[in-house]
Amino acid sequence: MAYLVIQGLEVETSDLKEIAKLCGASRIENIGNAFRLHEYKLKHGVAEYCAKAKLDFAFVPQPRKLSDFGLVAMDMDSTLITIECIDEMADLQGIKPQVAAITASAMRGEIEYHESLRRRLALLEGMDESALQRVYDERLKLSPGAERMLERLRSLRIKTLLVSSGFTFFTERLKERLSLDYTLSNTLEIKNGKLTGKVLGPIVDAQAKAARLREVRDALRLKRDQTIAIGDGANDLVMMAEAGVSIAYHAKPVVREKATYCFDYVGLDGLLNLYT
Repeated sequence: MAYLVIQGLEVETSDLKEIAKLCGASRIENIGNAFRLHEYKLKHGVAEYCAKAKLDFAFVPQPRKLSDFGLVAMDMDSTLITIECIDEMADLQGIKPQVAAITASAMRGEIEYHESLRRRLALLEGMDESALQRVYDERLKLSPGAERMLERLRSLRIKTLLVSSGFTFFTERLKERLSLDYTLSNTLEIKNGKLTGKVLGPIVDAQAKAARLREVRDALRLKRDQTIAIGDGANDLVMMAEAGVSIAYHAKPVVREKATYCFDYVGLDGLLNLYT
């Protein structure tokens, strides 16, 4: 009953037929904006072919229903939303290149997260807190397919957890806007209307993200294989390892290597095509 899911911005018939031949699939099923190739026998060559054709693939060895899951956890910056909020805050101060370089290095796993956040926030010391609202209003956009995915999860009563090493200013607004169930993020210290360059309380890092997933999972009395985690950077890896299924969303190589599935081309609603 195993199947291979093929999806992308455009899926050519010729590519489908070639992939079916490569994996020895018995039949091709159209599932709307994606395709299932049933009863694959081989995996060799599929990843390489899909990379050239700009297609996402997922070998699903044991068909499941999406309703079998009870919790989907996701990162915020560059996952649920298209931007890195701290980089856009820096842009308003004219220092985006300096801050973005530190962000990128941390996402690749080259700098320990606490150190990277300390360096970036220090550069933002003195910023007016009104800049946060400007970033939210003018620059924050949801990733493609986010609303469709969340609507489907809500309809199945699957709980959602937004865990971020970003800031509560953004996660709490998204929680209300998107009817998310749980959040975790850093709280910026603000004095006299200005950022101090520090956060209040412990920094939300990779371990904190994973701990929050475990906490919510246990509170909901779910098993590990009833959870899905979606992320894009190195500090999502510990959280993703706690989930039964992990998805690297337009992610860094270090994340792609360890995820169950990778979405390099489709939006977040690609999740809905993996399960019946």
